[in-house]
Amino acid sequence: MGLTVSSVLQLSAEPRYLRSVAPDILPSLLNVFQPRAATRTMKATDLEQRILKQSLLCTVMIAGLGIAVGIVSGSLAIIFDGMFSALDAAMCSLSLLVTRLLQQESSRRFQHGFWHIEPLVLVFNGSLLAVLCFYAFVNAVKGLLDGGHELEFGWGVFYAVVVAAFCLVMFLRERRVNRVIDSELIGLDIKSWLMSACISSALLLAFSIAWLLERIGQGHLTPYIDPGVLALLTLVLIPMPIGTVIGAVKEVLLITPPDLEHELRELMQQLTADYGFVKHSHYATRVGRGLFVEVHIVLPEAMEHAGVRQLDQIRDRISRAIGESGPDRWLTVAFTRDPRWL
Repeated sequence: MGLTVSSVLQLSAEPRYLRSVAPDILPSLLNVFQPRAATRTMKATDLEQRILKQSLLCTVMIAGLGIAVGIVSGSLAIIFDGMFSALDAAMCSLSLLVTRLLQQESSRRFQHGFWHIEPLVLVFNGSLLAVLCFYAFVNAVKGLLDGGHELEFGWGVFYAVVVAAFCLVMFLRERRVNRVIDSELIGLDIKSWLMSACISSALLLAFSIAWLLERIGQGHLTPYIDPGVLALLTLVLIPMPIGTVIGAVKEVLLITPPDLEHELRELMQQLTADYGFVKHSHYATRVGRGLFVEVHIVLPEAMEHAGVRQLDQIRDRISRAIGESGPDRWLTVAFTRDPRWL
Protein backbone atom coordinates (compact mmCIF):
# COMPACT_ATOMS: atom_id res chain seq x y z
CA MET A 1 0.00 0.00 0.00
CA GLY A 2 1.44 3.35 -1.04
CA LEU A 3 1.48 6.50 1.02
CA THR A 4 1.51 9.97 -0.50
CA VAL A 5 2.58 12.90 1.66
CA SER A 6 2.00 16.48 0.56
CA SER A 7 3.94 19.19 2.34
CA VAL A 8 3.47 22.87 1.52
CA LEU A 9 5.26 25.82 3.08
CA GLN A 10 4.74 29.08 1.26
CA LEU A 11 5.95 32.65 1.58
CA SER A 12 4.32 35.85 0.40
CA ALA A 13 4.84 39.56 0.74
CA GLU A 14 1.09 40.11 0.39
CA PRO A 15 -1.05 39.55 3.54
CA ARG A 16 -4.12 39.33 1.32
CA TYR A 17 -3.00 35.87 0.23
CA LEU A 18 -3.63 34.46 3.70
CA ARG A 19 -6.97 32.81 4.44
CA SER A 20 -8.21 33.39 7.96
CA VAL A 21 -9.50 30.51 10.08
CA ALA A 22 -11.04 30.30 13.51
CA PRO A 23 -8.99 32.31 16.03
CA ASP A 24 -8.34 29.28 18.21
CA ILE A 25 -6.52 27.38 15.42
CA LEU A 26 -2.74 27.42 14.97
CA PRO A 27 -2.27 26.10 11.40
CA SER A 28 0.60 23.71 10.82
CA LEU A 29 0.82 24.74 7.18
CA LEU A 30 0.86 28.24 5.74
CA ASN A 31 -1.39 28.28 2.65
CA VAL A 32 -1.66 30.97 -0.01
CA PHE A 33 -5.27 31.97 -0.58
CA GLN A 34 -7.26 34.81 -2.02
CA PRO A 35 -9.07 37.32 0.22
CA ARG A 36 -12.74 37.01 1.13
CA ALA A 37 -15.49 39.10 -0.38
CA ALA A 38 -17.51 38.65 2.79
CA THR A 39 -20.07 41.41 2.46
CA ARG A 40 -21.14 40.51 -1.07
CA THR A 41 -21.38 36.80 -0.25
CA MET A 42 -23.35 37.48 2.92
CA LYS A 43 -25.96 39.43 0.94
CA ALA A 44 -26.23 36.60 -1.61
CA THR A 45 -26.61 34.01 1.15
CA ASP A 46 -29.27 36.08 2.91
CA LEU A 47 -31.20 36.33 -0.36
CA GLU A 48 -30.76 32.59 -0.85
CA GLN A 49 -32.22 31.88 2.59
CA ARG A 50 -35.14 34.24 2.04
CA ILE A 51 -36.00 32.58 -1.28
CA LEU A 52 -35.84 29.12 0.28
CA LYS A 53 -38.04 30.19 3.20
CA GLN A 54 -40.67 31.55 0.83
CA SER A 55 -40.44 28.42 -1.29
CA LEU A 56 -40.88 26.24 1.79
CA LEU A 57 -44.05 28.05 2.85
CA CYS A 58 -45.54 27.88 -0.65
CA THR A 59 -44.61 24.22 -1.03
CA VAL A 60 -46.32 23.28 2.23
CA MET A 61 -49.50 25.03 1.05
CA ILE A 62 -49.40 23.22 -2.31
CA ALA A 63 -48.77 19.88 -0.60
CA GLY A 64 -51.75 20.28 1.72
CA LEU A 65 -54.02 21.36 -1.13
CA GLY A 66 -52.88 18.48 -3.34
CA ILE A 67 -53.41 15.75 -0.77
CA ALA A 68 -56.82 17.14 0.22
CA VAL A 69 -58.09 17.53 -3.36
CA GLY A 70 -56.63 14.14 -4.30
CA ILE A 71 -58.59 12.41 -1.54
CA VAL A 72 -61.81 14.26 -2.40
CA SER A 73 -61.53 13.61 -6.15
CA GLY A 74 -60.13 10.09 -5.83
CA SER A 75 -57.15 10.93 -8.08
CA LEU A 76 -53.90 9.07 -7.45
CA ALA A 77 -52.10 11.52 -9.73
CA ILE A 78 -53.15 14.50 -7.60
CA ILE A 79 -52.20 12.66 -4.42
CA PHE A 80 -48.80 11.95 -5.99
CA ASP A 81 -48.45 15.65 -6.77
CA GLY A 82 -49.28 16.50 -3.17
CA MET A 83 -46.82 13.94 -1.81
CA PHE A 84 -44.19 15.21 -4.23
CA SER A 85 -44.70 18.71 -2.84
CA ALA A 86 -44.61 17.45 0.76
CA LEU A 87 -41.29 15.71 0.13
CA ASP A 88 -40.03 18.81 -1.64
CA ALA A 89 -40.94 20.87 1.45
CA ALA A 90 -38.88 18.57 3.65
CA MET A 91 -35.95 18.84 1.26
CA CYS A 92 -36.31 22.61 1.13
CA SER A 93 -36.05 22.70 4.94
CA LEU A 94 -32.83 20.71 4.73
CA SER A 95 -31.48 23.04 2.05
CA LEU A 96 -32.27 26.02 4.27
CA LEU A 97 -30.28 24.45 7.08
CA VAL A 98 -27.33 23.94 4.73
CA THR A 99 -27.32 27.60 3.66
CA ARG A 100 -27.03 28.60 7.32
CA LEU A 101 -24.11 26.22 7.79
CA LEU A 102 -22.37 27.70 4.76
CA GLN A 103 -22.50 31.13 6.41
CA GLN A 104 -20.49 29.92 9.39
CA GLU A 105 -16.75 30.40 9.68
CA SER A 106 -14.33 27.49 9.69
CA SER A 107 -14.05 25.67 13.00
CA ARG A 108 -11.45 23.45 14.64
CA ARG A 109 -13.19 20.32 13.28
CA PHE A 110 -14.27 21.77 9.90
CA GLN A 111 -11.24 23.82 8.90
CA HIS A 112 -12.23 23.71 5.20
CA GLY A 113 -15.76 24.94 5.92
CA PHE A 114 -19.03 23.18 5.12
CA TRP A 115 -19.04 23.14 1.31
CA HIS A 116 -19.01 19.33 1.23
CA ILE A 117 -22.45 19.22 2.85
CA GLU A 118 -24.12 20.86 -0.15
CA PRO A 119 -23.52 18.02 -2.66
CA LEU A 120 -24.46 15.46 0.02
CA VAL A 121 -27.83 17.19 0.41
CA LEU A 122 -28.29 17.24 -3.36
CA VAL A 123 -27.61 13.48 -3.50
CA PHE A 124 -30.12 12.86 -0.71
CA ASN A 125 -32.78 15.13 -2.18
CA GLY A 126 -32.44 13.83 -5.72
CA SER A 127 -32.45 10.20 -4.57
CA LEU A 128 -35.68 10.63 -2.61
CA LEU A 129 -37.40 12.35 -5.55
CA ALA A 130 -36.29 9.57 -7.89
CA VAL A 131 -37.57 6.88 -5.48
CA LEU A 132 -40.91 8.68 -5.15
CA CYS A 133 -41.29 8.84 -8.94
CA PHE A 134 -40.46 5.15 -9.29
CA TYR A 135 -42.93 4.18 -6.55
CA ALA A 136 -45.66 6.27 -8.18
CA PHE A 137 -44.93 4.64 -11.54
CA VAL A 138 -45.36 1.17 -10.03
CA ASN A 139 -48.70 2.21 -8.49
CA ALA A 140 -49.83 3.69 -11.80
CA VAL A 141 -49.05 0.48 -13.69
CA LYS A 142 -50.92 -1.51 -11.04
CA GLY A 143 -53.90 0.83 -11.44
CA LEU A 144 -53.94 0.29 -15.20
CA LEU A 145 -53.80 -3.48 -14.77
CA ASP A 146 -56.68 -3.32 -12.26
CA GLY A 147 -58.90 -1.48 -14.76
CA GLY A 148 -58.40 2.07 -13.51
CA HIS A 149 -60.86 3.94 -11.27
CA GLU A 150 -63.47 6.66 -11.42
CA LEU A 151 -62.71 10.15 -10.18
CA GLU A 152 -64.27 13.60 -9.86
CA PHE A 153 -62.91 15.65 -12.75
CA GLY A 154 -64.30 18.98 -11.56
CA TRP A 155 -62.05 19.08 -8.53
CA GLY A 156 -59.16 17.82 -10.60
CA VAL A 157 -59.44 20.60 -13.18
CA PHE A 158 -59.74 23.23 -10.44
CA TYR A 159 -56.61 21.95 -8.70
CA ALA A 160 -54.59 21.62 -11.90
CA VAL A 161 -55.34 25.18 -13.06
CA VAL A 162 -54.51 26.81 -9.72
CA VAL A 163 -51.38 24.82 -8.99
CA ALA A 164 -49.97 24.92 -12.52
CA ALA A 165 -50.22 28.71 -12.63
CA PHE A 166 -48.75 29.11 -9.14
CA CYS A 167 -45.83 26.74 -9.79
CA LEU A 168 -45.02 28.44 -13.08
CA VAL A 169 -44.84 31.83 -11.34
CA MET A 170 -42.53 30.43 -8.64
CA PHE A 171 -40.33 28.78 -11.27
CA LEU A 172 -39.89 31.97 -13.27
CA ARG A 173 -39.29 34.08 -10.16
CA GLU A 174 -36.63 31.80 -8.66
CA ARG A 175 -34.90 31.32 -12.00
CA ARG A 176 -34.57 35.09 -12.39
CA VAL A 177 -33.07 35.46 -8.90
CA ASN A 178 -30.72 32.50 -9.32
CA ARG A 179 -29.18 34.06 -12.41
CA VAL A 180 -27.61 36.53 -9.98
CA ILE A 181 -26.61 34.35 -6.99
CA ASP A 182 -26.08 31.05 -8.88
CA SER A 183 -27.04 28.73 -5.98
CA GLU A 184 -27.10 24.96 -6.55
CA LEU A 185 -29.67 24.57 -3.77
CA ILE A 186 -32.02 27.10 -5.37
CA GLY A 187 -31.24 25.44 -8.70
CA LEU A 188 -32.60 22.16 -7.33
CA ASP A 189 -35.63 24.01 -5.96
CA ILE A 190 -36.20 25.55 -9.40
CA LYS A 191 -36.23 22.07 -10.91
CA SER A 192 -38.79 21.00 -8.30
CA TRP A 193 -41.10 23.91 -9.17
CA LEU A 194 -40.72 23.13 -12.86
CA MET A 195 -41.53 19.47 -12.22
CA SER A 196 -44.59 20.48 -10.18
CA ALA A 197 -45.74 22.84 -12.93
CA CYS A 198 -45.34 20.08 -15.52
CA ILE A 199 -47.25 17.63 -13.36
CA SER A 200 -50.14 20.04 -12.84
CA SER A 201 -50.22 21.02 -16.52
CA ALA A 202 -50.31 17.37 -17.55
CA LEU A 203 -53.12 16.75 -15.06
CA LEU A 204 -55.09 19.64 -16.54
CA LEU A 205 -54.64 18.23 -20.04
CA ALA A 206 -55.57 14.71 -18.94
CA PHE A 207 -58.68 15.78 -17.04
CA SER A 208 -59.78 17.94 -19.96
CA ILE A 209 -59.44 14.94 -22.28
CA ALA A 210 -61.39 12.79 -19.83
CA TRP A 211 -64.17 15.39 -19.65
CA LEU A 212 -64.27 15.49 -23.48
CA LEU A 213 -64.46 11.67 -23.67
CA GLU A 214 -67.50 11.68 -21.41
CA ARG A 215 -69.20 14.24 -23.63
CA ILE A 216 -68.68 12.18 -26.81
CA GLY A 217 -69.89 8.92 -25.32
CA GLN A 218 -66.52 7.30 -24.57
CA GLY A 219 -66.86 7.36 -20.81
CA HIS A 220 -65.65 3.76 -20.47
CA LEU A 221 -62.12 5.03 -21.15
CA THR A 222 -62.04 7.65 -18.41
CA PRO A 223 -61.07 5.26 -15.56
CA TYR A 224 -57.71 4.77 -17.28
CA ILE A 225 -56.94 8.48 -17.55
CA ASP A 226 -55.69 9.01 -14.00
CA PRO A 227 -53.27 6.02 -13.73
CA GLY A 228 -52.22 6.52 -17.34
CA VAL A 229 -51.20 10.14 -16.88
CA LEU A 230 -49.47 9.28 -13.59
CA ALA A 231 -47.38 6.58 -15.30
CA LEU A 232 -46.42 8.95 -18.12
CA LEU A 233 -45.53 11.78 -15.75
CA THR A 234 -43.26 9.66 -13.58
CA LEU A 235 -41.39 8.30 -16.60
CA VAL A 236 -40.76 11.85 -17.83
CA LEU A 237 -39.77 13.22 -14.41
CA ILE A 238 -37.41 10.49 -13.18
CA PRO A 239 -34.40 11.64 -15.30
CA MET A 240 -34.39 15.11 -13.69
CA PRO A 241 -33.51 14.08 -10.10
CA ILE A 242 -31.23 11.32 -11.40
CA GLY A 243 -29.21 13.92 -13.31
CA THR A 244 -28.89 15.98 -10.12
CA VAL A 245 -27.71 12.93 -8.18
CA ILE A 246 -25.06 12.04 -10.77
CA GLY A 247 -23.65 15.57 -10.77
CA ALA A 248 -23.57 15.75 -6.96
CA VAL A 249 -21.95 12.32 -6.63
CA LYS A 250 -19.12 13.51 -8.89
CA GLU A 251 -18.52 16.36 -6.46
CA VAL A 252 -18.64 14.05 -3.43
CA LEU A 253 -16.03 11.81 -5.12
CA LEU A 254 -13.89 14.92 -5.87
CA ILE A 255 -13.93 14.28 -9.61
CA THR A 256 -12.27 17.18 -11.42
CA PRO A 257 -14.59 18.83 -13.99
CA PRO A 258 -13.11 18.42 -17.50
CA ASP A 259 -13.44 22.12 -18.34
CA LEU A 260 -11.58 23.12 -15.17
CA GLU A 261 -8.78 20.61 -15.89
CA HIS A 262 -8.47 21.89 -19.46
CA GLU A 263 -8.33 25.51 -18.29
CA LEU A 264 -5.59 24.80 -15.74
CA ARG A 265 -3.53 22.73 -18.18
CA GLU A 266 -3.53 25.53 -20.78
CA LEU A 267 -2.72 28.12 -18.12
CA MET A 268 0.29 26.20 -16.81
CA GLN A 269 1.58 25.51 -20.31
CA GLN A 270 1.50 29.25 -21.03
CA LEU A 271 3.25 30.10 -17.75
CA THR A 272 5.88 27.44 -18.37
CA ALA A 273 6.60 28.96 -21.78
CA ASP A 274 6.89 32.45 -20.24
CA TYR A 275 9.00 31.62 -17.15
CA GLY A 276 10.74 28.39 -18.13
CA PHE A 277 9.43 26.30 -15.23
CA VAL A 278 11.23 22.96 -14.89
CA LYS A 279 8.09 21.07 -13.93
CA HIS A 280 4.67 21.68 -12.49
CA SER A 281 1.59 19.90 -11.24
CA HIS A 282 -1.92 21.01 -10.38
CA TYR A 283 -4.92 19.60 -8.55
CA ALA A 284 -8.43 21.02 -8.71
CA THR A 285 -11.99 20.09 -7.86
CA ARG A 286 -15.37 21.57 -7.05
CA VAL A 287 -17.33 20.67 -3.94
CA GLY A 288 -20.70 22.41 -3.82
CA ARG A 289 -20.02 26.09 -4.33
CA GLY A 290 -16.39 25.67 -3.24
CA LEU A 291 -13.55 25.70 -5.78
CA PHE A 292 -10.27 24.15 -4.63
CA VAL A 293 -7.10 24.63 -6.71
CA GLU A 294 -3.51 23.67 -5.87
CA VAL A 295 -0.59 24.54 -8.16
CA HIS A 296 2.97 23.32 -7.48
CA ILE A 297 5.85 24.73 -9.54
CA VAL A 298 9.51 23.71 -9.83
CA LEU A 299 11.43 26.92 -10.57
CA PRO A 300 14.36 27.01 -13.03
CA GLU A 301 17.88 27.75 -11.84
CA ALA A 302 17.60 31.30 -13.17
CA MET A 303 14.78 31.98 -10.67
CA GLU A 304 16.46 30.35 -7.68
CA HIS A 305 16.94 33.73 -6.03
CA ALA A 306 13.67 35.24 -7.22
CA GLY A 307 12.14 37.64 -4.74
CA VAL A 308 8.87 36.98 -2.98
CA ARG A 309 7.20 39.83 -4.84
CA GLN A 310 8.11 38.29 -8.17
CA LEU A 311 6.51 35.03 -7.04
CA ASP A 312 3.43 36.98 -5.95
CA GLN A 313 3.17 38.35 -9.48
CA ILE A 314 2.95 34.77 -10.75
CA ARG A 315 0.29 34.05 -8.14
CA ASP A 316 -1.66 37.10 -9.30
CA ARG A 317 -1.54 35.90 -12.88
CA ILE A 318 -2.80 32.46 -11.89
CA SER A 319 -5.51 34.00 -9.73
CA ARG A 320 -6.80 36.26 -12.48
CA ALA A 321 -6.82 33.42 -14.99
CA ILE A 322 -8.83 31.12 -12.72
CA GLY A 323 -11.27 33.82 -11.66
CA GLU A 324 -14.12 33.29 -9.18
CA SER A 325 -12.23 35.09 -6.41
CA GLY A 326 -14.00 35.20 -3.07
CA PRO A 327 -14.61 33.12 0.05
CA ASP A 328 -15.69 30.08 -1.97
CA ARG A 329 -12.34 29.74 -3.75
CA TRP A 330 -9.30 28.15 -2.11
CA LEU A 331 -6.19 28.80 -4.22
CA THR A 332 -2.79 27.41 -3.20
CA VAL A 333 0.38 28.17 -5.21
CA ALA A 334 3.67 26.60 -4.05
CA PHE A 335 7.17 27.12 -5.44
CA THR A 336 10.22 24.88 -5.06
CA ARG A 337 13.53 24.03 -6.70
CA ASP A 338 13.31 20.34 -5.75
CA PRO A 339 11.02 18.19 -7.99
CA ARG A 340 10.47 15.67 -5.19
CA TRP A 341 8.10 18.13 -3.50
CA LEU A 342 5.60 17.87 -6.34
